[in-house]
Amino acid sequence: MVHADQDLLVLDKPSGLLSVPGRGADKADCLSARVQARYAGALVVHRLDMATSGLILMARGAQMQRRLSQAFAGREVGKRYEAVVAGLLAAPATSDGWGEIDLPIAADWPNRPLRIVDPERGQSSVTRWRVLGHEGGNTRVELEPVTGRSHQLRVHLKALGHPILGDALYAPPGTAGAAPRLLLHARQLRLFHPGSGAQLEFSSPTPF
Repeated sequence: MVHADQDLLVLDKPSGLLSVPGRGADKADCLSARVQARYAGALVVHRLDMATSGLILMARGAQMQRRLSQAFAGREVGKRYEAVVAGLLAAPATSDGWGEIDLPIAADWPNRPLRIVDPERGQSSVTRWRVLGHEGGNTRVELEPVTGRSHQLRVHLKALGHPILGDALYAPPGTAGAAPRLLLHARQLRLFHPGSGAQLEFSSPTPF
């Protein structure tokens, strides 16, 4: 538990744990179930992929869930991720060092749950990124999703030609096997408290 008050909870999810229950009894254990066992009425606002670690927000009650969901929909919640990607990714030639990936994403229906870049059917999907450094032929990056599509960061980095290390869904075998887990971590969360209006900022050290 990173933060708890009468309106919301902030958790630090480990890699390998589902955010919400999956199909089947073997997928019943998840972050939301563990939290609800301790905080009755806690509700999911957003999700992280099972393989992704880091900060996740839950609401305490349906009214607060609606307000926080509206904040996400209105892009009023700031999220920053850190990842290590395959290859030497050059820093974007911009004044602030941030680049932007603007590629629409759609479900890959024959290969669900995979997603693909699809200019015709895809939903608008935007990711900001910057290089943090190079490590042994790979690149550590900071990521800021402007939109919140499923698998967005993983799909966008693959489209950039630099899939995330340890990504069993989107990386080629050599890259997928180069790390014991997906090297993607939600390290920062910023929002205005829906009750008090106070600005909140939470951080979680990147574990890789």
